[in-house]
Formats: sequence, structure tokens, C-alpha cells
Amino acid sequence: MQSLLAAAEAHRDWIERLIEDLIRLESPSTDKMALDRCGRELASRLETLGARVTRYPQQSAGDHVRAEFGEAGSQVLVLGHFDTVWPVGELARMPCERRDGRMTGPGVFDMKAGIAIAMLAARLLTERPARLPCRIVMLWTTDEEIGSGTSRAILEDEARRSRAVFVLEPSLPGGALKTARKGVGEFRIVAEGVAAHAGIDPGSGASAVHELARQTLRLLQLHEPDRGVTVNVGRFAGGDRTNVVADHAIMDVDVRVPTLEDGARIVSAFASLAPGDSRVRLTVTGGIDRPPLERSPGVAALFAQAHDIARMLGRTLEEGATGGGSDGNFTAALGVPTLDGLGAVGGGAHARDEHVLLEPLPFRAALLAALISRVSDTVPERVSDAATVK
Repeated sequence: MQSLLAAAEAHRDWIERLIEDLIRLESPSTDKMALDRCGRELASRLETLGARVTRYPQQSAGDHVRAEFGEAGSQVLVLGHFDTVWPVGELARMPCERRDGRMTGPGVFDMKAGIAIAMLAARLLTERPARLPCRIVMLWTTDEEIGSGTSRAILEDEARRSRAVFVLEPSLPGGALKTARKGVGEFRIVAEGVAAHAGIDPGSGASAVHELARQTLRLLQLHEPDRGVTVNVGRFAGGDRTNVVADHAIMDVDVRVPTLEDGARIVSAFASLAPGDSRVRLTVTGGIDRPPLERSPGVAALFAQAHDIARMLGRTLEEGATGGGSDGNFTAALGVPTLDGLGAVGGGAHARDEHVLLEPLPFRAALLAALISRVSDTVPERVSDAATVK
């Protein structure tokens, strides 16, 4: 095990230069040209490592990149994305720099350093004299930051063929892995009322704004932050003038749930909303877009292996939960053991102080390489420890 870490340390300069190169290929989710430019370079680097690369062409998003190492045996899926929240040109305001043990730049933490960690893990495994312990499939997508609309079916198909899924999203503070993520939902409620003069004849009107205010109070009864269930009215707009009873209003609601059961309960509650004023018409759309990643027995078993490997590498590894979603939510909901947060240690995701710590990079790569080797021998070929979500 220590020899694996020593090999990773020997490639420290390689992984740091790779991260810099990926950062400088700016790749916002909504810029297909920029995404494909980054994807072509990523594909080329993967082919240099010996991967068989396939690109999935897209019309409304960047092309997704699949890389396969090894030919026989069971499959392990390594998953992540190379789209970022930053527009092209942000590099001028957030330069890619190495300073005081950190590397900065747009997308470095979320999650281009994670891609580089996975590529170093593949290099560590392919450079050994022994045959690869399993078939390693890497899937790097281009629309995770905007909902995974074009990539979800692809990544779920790969997950169903895999013994385990390793997600190279950033770690929790201090390097902890993510063994639970909340499910994420978005709902829109539109109210259509009856306009009237607010001073002369208010009673003949039916306010859409007032109706959504009533609905907001009802929704807050679902808000249970102590249990991890949150309901947030993030956008509320309606009416045109203060002296007119508003005949239209709209609100957008963010929902986070820790379990599938909570998600079903929330969906049912939104579906049952009814207007307090019968003259107002309510239209509710949306749902739970990402099911929760629950700490299933399969997830717990993967973390136990990661914890043991880290100990043999001379490190302590913790676990935790987060309210944010990732593509790991989809794979875990299929019943495939999924371990998230295996990417870089750092901070500032989606913020101007985005950065990664340089020192842990080789350790994270060695950890992933060892996990892939161990899981190929210990995780059953087919598993199902969570309910399937379509």
C-alpha cells in the first residue's frame, strides 16, 4: 500500500500540471463550444493513458466523455463532470495560481481537480505490471451543474453495469467522504386570480399574490430543518401595480429531503395544494429532480473499505452528509453502492475563493486506486440495497 502512495507522490508535478491545464480550458455549463474544447483535450489525455474513449454528442449540451480501461472482469464506474458555474473570461478575475500550498482558479475544486485525481489513479493502476483488477469506466459529463438532463440516462445505464460507483466530487471540509446527500426538488406554483381596482372595488377581485402568501404559510408546515427536510420559497413575484388587485403571481420553491420516503411525502403535499379563494386557479409543476443518496448498507460497506485503506496509507478518513446533490444521487437510488466526495480537499465551491489543497492530491489518487482494486474482489456483481427511482 505504501508503494502505491510513493508512486502517486512521484507523479505530484504531473497531476498539478494536469489540473492547471484543465482549469485554463474554461467550460461553463451553457457554452457548448467551450465544453467541447475542454472535452477534446480531456479525451486526448485519457487516450494517452491508454483508455478507449467514446464521446456522446449532444445538441443542447457539451459532448459527454466516456473512457474505458481494461477489457475483462467486472466494471467499476468513476463518475464526475467537467462543466462549471463560471463563465468564459472568469479566469482573468480568478487566475490559476499555486501559492501557499493551494491552487486557485474557476472550477478547480468543483471539480477539475477531481478529474485529475481519477486520471492519476488510472495511471497508477495501468503502470503496474499486473493486469487491471477490473474494467474501469470513467464518465465525465457536461451538464451536472444544470440538472444532468442529457447525461442522466447515460450514467444510470453505466451504473447498472457496475459493482460500485466512485464520485469524484469535492470532499467535505477536512477531506471527509460523502456517504449521504439530500434529494433535491424544485416546484413552481402559478396563481391566476381576478384583477380589480384596489381602492374602488377590491372585493370583486381575487388576489393571486394573497393566495400564494397563504400557500407559502402552508408549505412552511413541511419545513423541518431539524430532520433535514427544508422547503425554501426562493422566488416570489406577482402583480403589476400597487393599486390593482393582482391577477397573477408565481413562486419557485427549493426542496431538500434526506430520504425517499420524505420525498414522496413532499411530492404528495404539493400535489394536494388547493386555493383558499375558489376564484383563484393554482397550477403546480415540478418534483424531486435528484433522489437522495441514502447511507445504505452498500454505501456504508464502501466507506468502511475506504477508511481501512486510508489507515494503511497513514491517514484518517471521516464521513459525513451534505445538503447538495450530485450525480451520485442517481446511481445510489438504483441500488448501486456509491461513494461520493472522493475528489479534492479544499473549499470555495461556486465562490471567488475556490481552491484545492495540493498536499493531499497524491493520497486521494492512491486511495481511489486501492479502492478500485479492492472492490473488484469484494463487492458482489449485482446489488440492490435501495429502491429504484425512475
